[in-house]
Amino acid sequence: MEPENQTAVSEFLLLGLSEKPEHRIFLFGLFLSMYLVTIFGNLLIILAIITDSHLHTPMYFFLCNLSLVDIFFSSTTVPKMLVNFWTQNQAIPFAGCLAQMYAFHLFGTMDSFLLAVMAIDRFMAIVHPLRYLAIMRPRVCGLLVGGSWLITNLQSLVHTCLMAQLTFCAASEIPHFFCDLMPLLKLSCSDTHTNELVIFAFGIIMSISPLACILFSYCCVFWTVFRIPPAQGKWKAFSTCSSHLTVVTLFYGTIFAVYLQPTSPASSQKDKAAALMCGVVIPTLNPFIYSLRNKDMKAALRKVVHKAAPSQS
Repeated sequence: MEPENQTAVSEFLLLGLSEKPEHRIFLFGLFLSMYLVTIFGNLLIILAIITDSHLHTPMYFFLCNLSLVDIFFSSTTVPKMLVNFWTQNQAIPFAGCLAQMYAFHLFGTMDSFLLAVMAIDRFMAIVHPLRYLAIMRPRVCGLLVGGSWLITNLQSLVHTCLMAQLTFCAASEIPHFFCDLMPLLKLSCSDTHTNELVIFAFGIIMSISPLACILFSYCCVFWTVFRIPPAQGKWKAFSTCSSHLTVVTLFYGTIFAVYLQPTSPASSQKDKAAALMCGVVIPTLNPFIYSLRNKDMKAALRKVVHKAAPSQS
């Protein structure tokens, strides 16, 4: 290689969503609005669940954790993206890039694990209702969430440590709005074979395991629900799963649309769209999906709003 190509880089340039300056103000306003909705919407859900004793159940415990992860997930990429829009400074230090990559994959994978845990909860509640409270004890719920955090942290740590050992040459432009694994690997002038094998192995394990758990759980749920004689009973049982199924469909539908497609010149734009959907749009929609059709959640949110509103004579 040429000597100039051997110069290691200390920072990267995030090219972002659009290179046209006239789009910056619109994109800044759009994503700032979505980010604020994400933060306040998910914080309201967390506050409602904590303050309402009627919501101190396994289902809402997992939902509380999902809302917390969604806040962190969105905060991994959106604040830096907003700063880039406002200052037009696209640089990110090497350490900051690794930290962003670590956090994105940690919270993104944690989202999928929590969706799997919530599917297990619905499976136990509908298929084994008489044993539900005996099995889904607080200790068991804590172990399910704690184990998910441990596994996802391990995955992100392995990816980050392997990436930190690579050498990055003169090319430093990342065609993305955040630091992701594959765009970074393409900039490396080191041997990335080990990284690619680890990404493939973790990708298979971390995506198939939660999805298989979700599919198995809902196959059992559907079989149980369809055996309920009254139509009203079927709808009542299924309605407790509708919000979760909506989020699962959005989350995994987006992942499949990107990572199961063949590589093409337009795949970079599709990667951006998928990352925006998983890391920005879905965390924004989750508060609405889980509250609009849930009477208990709406009642708890009204209590929170009434307590926060100034008292009127």
